[in-house]
Amino acid sequence: MTRRKKTRSLADKVTIRTGRRKDYRKWRHENPDEVTSSRRFTQKKRQQRKLQAARKQARQQDGQDIPIHPPHDDKETD
Repeated sequence: MTRRKKTRSLADKVTIRTGRRKDYRKWRHENPDEVTSSRRFTQKKRQQRKLQAARKQARQQDGQDIPIHPPHDDKETD
């Protein structure tokens, strides 16, 4: 008897009628509240977003100020 391959796939954990991918996709579409991302995935994404925000903030602080509406004199020079 062969051993089953370990997998992180949610499809194997769900017991549905045929076990086919098409049926799983249909079940997942009909029951969105029962399908959630793994804690590992959500923690990873949350960490990535924090890191991205920190990098963006650092870039903004290091960048030079650009005068969008520079003050100009009303005098005309000829």
